[in-house]
This record gives sequence, structure tokens and C-alpha cells, in this order.
Amino acid sequence: MGRMHVRIIGTRLVIFCAALLAAGSYVTSESLSAAAAADDRPGAPAAAVSGPPAGSPLARGQADAYRANRQKSVVELQQFRQITRTEVTGRDGLRSVASLIDLNPAIGTWYLLRVETAAGAGTADHLETLAGSRLRLDPTYPTGLVVVQAGGLGAAEFRCELFAAGGNEVLAMARASGLAYAPLCGGRVYLRNAVTGRRTSKELVVDLLRDHVWQGEEITALVRGVFYQDAYLQTSSVLPAVSAPGAVTSGPLPLRVSAVALERQLEPVGLGLGLAAAPVDRLGVGLWYPLAGDGGIFVSTLRPDLVAPDVIAAQGRRVAVLDLVESKALVYLVAFDLGKFDLGFRLGTDHPRVGWSDMVGDAVRDGALTGPDGIGTVDPLVRTGMLSPVEAEHVAAAFTGGFKRTHGAFRYSPLAQREHGSHYGFVENGVVLSKLHPGLATVVVFDDGQVDLRTWTAADDVLLPRIRYARQNGVAIVEPEAGSGRIAPGARVREWGAGNWSGSADRSLRTLRAGLCLQEAGSERYLVYGYFSSATPSSMARVFQAANCSYAMLLDMNALEHTYLAVYRRQGGTLSAEHLIEGMEVVDSVRNGRPAPRFVAVADNRDFFYLLRRNAP
Repeated sequence: MGRMHVRIIGTRLVIFCAALLAAGSYVTSESLSAAAAADDRPGAPAAAVSGPPAGSPLARGQADAYRANRQKSVVELQQFRQITRTEVTGRDGLRSVASLIDLNPAIGTWYLLRVETAAGAGTADHLETLAGSRLRLDPTYPTGLVVVQAGGLGAAEFRCELFAAGGNEVLAMARASGLAYAPLCGGRVYLRNAVTGRRTSKELVVDLLRDHVWQGEEITALVRGVFYQDAYLQTSSVLPAVSAPGAVTSGPLPLRVSAVALERQLEPVGLGLGLAAAPVDRLGVGLWYPLAGDGGIFVSTLRPDLVAPDVIAAQGRRVAVLDLVESKALVYLVAFDLGKFDLGFRLGTDHPRVGWSDMVGDAVRDGALTGPDGIGTVDPLVRTGMLSPVEAEHVAAAFTGGFKRTHGAFRYSPLAQREHGSHYGFVENGVVLSKLHPGLATVVVFDDGQVDLRTWTAADDVLLPRIRYARQNGVAIVEPEAGSGRIAPGARVREWGAGNWSGSADRSLRTLRAGLCLQEAGSERYLVYGYFSSATPSSMARVFQAANCSYAMLLDMNALEHTYLAVYRRQGGTLSAEHLIEGMEVVDSVRNGRPAPRFVAVADNRDFFYLLRRNAP
């Protein structure tokens, strides 16, 4: 084939991909198989055997397996797991051996249940309990599990018939239900089933190119740079103050703005969230406005060129000079009062993956391993890409998570030379699905609900038993300086490669971006989501520091589906969504004439964070 033909085909492919990327309709993706077997297959003991106590030789062996640089199963990544085995009576009275693996006893939410016959046939089911419930096998109860439910008057036990004789085996029916969360044990336990996660046409084409087309990543970068530079840019002139009530003096600390911006206003172009003082067509620069009907959620807007001079001067050369476009690009901040909400995290059905990132070089890639942690899949655990029914009843908001595994590691900087390229780690319900690595910006939610944003260190590994959720994504945008503790831009904010900020093929960092920061005002703590309509990490650092954040990090970028945030309202049996930006609603769908919001009513291929109303019944 001549060069001219190659050039023509390549041009047509780029045009074809650009056309598909511009479409906004939904298509479905292939779901992951959850049928693979894992380790810890038992023999056939006749009585229950508890897992290893802390400090025992077996526990040390599990910790060694976690650290070992070898191929392994996702179960072996769970160094704190405890296993109980007993004989059970299955269908038609056949005797089998059941193994119940509590994947993290300090959290006690995810379990793996295996049932094997004497002939070697078996099943592996991923179970999730409601908050406060624990599961155990009891040798005196050979036809099911015991659910231990904590309560104000002490623990109550419920017997859950799962292995009953006859043709109507409960687990088999739950597997065949097609539900992402099939209820068991009177709704106290869910069987997690593999489902198909939805994705936009843009995401479908990008995944197709990256997975199946030679130099597909280069093509996506070219299309992004040519067709999507400033595609979502929004701006507003600084307007003179007119009557626009609704700003609050309580709640989050006001943003630090210049004298020029004091008592001036911005038009909230594209804002889709309803405010308590609606209709409001102007917002005071850097002031916070409560959302309608949702105590504890606030929104603010700013332009980077309106940040207070003392913030800009203190940052000095740690940030780059902002160009005229990003200087005037609108930023929206949404603050959540962490005294009123619990933060959670879910993997998507497909992303982030656990194999190798395309970013890492051959020198740090181990060809004997299917991924940096020795796993290429999380099977037999199941990724649902959505909330459980109980969580969906109390959800207040959700927003998209971090980078896909494709970009979730380092090609440059010292981080690229250690830990197989320092792939971004993540933990769901206390289960390590990708190891957390030192030097990376990390969202952490502990077993008591406490939320923290921090740069992970090797010493932080002692916290792993207590971590319910964690997600890493690159390096810090704003962080405390070593020694002084002074809040400053992260050391890598100006460095394209060392910061792994992504962007266009010519290393232009300006694009649509989202980030997350933590504001601490005395005893009050606010998780702040930032939507930057066109920004570099430098302008993000300027705004987050002006927002009095003690730590800030990047989430995702480049498209509305990657920077999606919705606030949910329930009216009777209908759940409706209000979106941070108009246009994000196209990512949601409708079922039987009713809204079916992403992450809540429909499984999604991407990971996400969510907030539940605290103290809900």
C-alpha cells in the first residue's frame, strides 16, 4: 500500500472518529466476566475454621503475598482477609464445602462465598452486606448463612437459607435475576451480579481506538487537540452589583478575591443547579449560595483573574503565568458539608482497569505479570458501576472519579521509576483493587466516615485496615509545604510530564478539568468539587488556594461526561437529577418516562464518588 493510500485512510479514520466523538448518544459496553476462580480453595473440613488472627504466621503470610512481586489473584491482594469453612447441605441433599471469605474484617462489607461439591464443581459469589451487618458460617446451620445485625440493644442474628435442598436454590435464582444487586436474606445482603455499564459514543470510540487500533492513543490525542480545544469554555464579564439576594455568611469560607471583584457579580453561564434564592441571574464573586431544598450544599463562581493579589503573590513561580483565555474562564465550586454527608466511591463496570497503563515504559513493566499488582482482573469480585438500592434511597449527589488506567501511571519523574510506574490505586468497601502508592494525591474515607485528602506515604500503609474507600489520581495541586505546613501549590503543578497532567499532543495543558479539595474552617469541614471550563493545573491551584483549601487534587478532564456532577432530589417514587452544568443531562437516560440518573439508576462504565445524607433512616 502506497504512502498516499495510508495517508488517506488515516485522515478518514480521524474524521470518522471525530464525528463519532462529537455524538452524544449512549451505547452499551461489554461487561466483565465474573466467573474466574481465585485462591484459597478449601479441602473438606467438617467444622468451621476461623481466619488468621493479627500477627499469626498465616496473617504474616498473607501480608507477604500482598507485597510479593508475582502473579496472584485479587483475593491474595486482601492481606487482612479471614476465611471460614464448613460443610453445607445443597440442592437434592448433596453435601458440599462452603468457604466464606471476609475480605476486610475491619470493614466487614464485602464477602466472597464459594461452594464446592466433592466432584470439584463450584460457584463463587460476591456478597455485599448493609452497613452494620456481618456474615458468618455456622456448622450447626448447614443450609445457609447467619447474618449478624448490630443494633442499639445489641446484636441480632438472622438465619438466611441459601443452600436449601430442591430445585429453587436461592443463590441460583439471584444469579439469574439480571440485577446488579440481587437481594438475599430479606434484603439484608446483596448478591453483586456483573452487568453491562453504559458509556457515551465518545467513550466507546476512545476505548475502541485505545484497545484495538495501532497508535490509537495518538489519534485520540490529535482529535482532542484539534476539535475540543476550549470546547466547553464559559466566561462572564464582571458586572456591577445589583440586588441579588441569597448569598450566605455562614457555611464555607468566602473565596479570597481582589478589591476589583468585591461586591461585583458574575453571570452564572451554563449553571444547571437550582439555588435557594432562585431565580438568580447574577452571583456575587466568590460568595457561597445554598442549593434549593438541600441543606449543606453550596455553590460559588469565580474567574482566576479575580483572585486576591496576596494569593497570587504567595504562589510566585510555583504556578505558570495564566493566558488570557483561562484567566477569564468561569469556575464553579460546589461545597458539601461533611457534617451532613457521607462520602463513598464505586468502580465502574469497566474503568479504571487493573492491568498495565500505557504510560509506563518497558524498563518498569514486568512481562510476567498481567498488571502492576500481579492481577489483570478483579474476578471473581464484581464491579457494578452503580449504587445499591439502599444507597440510592439516600443519595444526595454524585460526580465522576479519576483517570482511566490508560493514563493512570507515570511515564516521567521519579514516580515513573518506582512501583512499576506508580499506577493510581483504589479501594472499594475496604477491598484493595489496586495498591495505593506513595507520592500520589489520594482521597481517603475511613471506617468511621472521616474524609481526608492527602499525599500518600509508605507510612500510611498502616491505615489500610481502616480505609473503606480510597482513590488516587496524580499529584497534589495544593498541599501543605513540608516543614512549615504553609499551604502552597504542589511541587509538580508546572511540570507536564512529572505531574502527569495529560492534555493535548503539543503539551498544551489548557482544557476542561475537574478537581477536588478540602476546606477546613474550624470544626467545620467541606469537600469542594471544582469545575474549570478551561484551565491548566496552575489556574486550578490559584482558585483552590483562593478557596481556602488545605489540599487539592485533579479528578478527570476533557468532556462533560468526565466532569459530571449531579445533585439528586426524590419526590415520592421518582428520583430526579439537577446537573452542575447544562448539557450534562444528556449523559443520563429515561426509563418508562421517568429519569434514570447515571450511577444511581443505571450502571456506568466509569468510577464515581457519591454523597449520602447522613443519619438517614
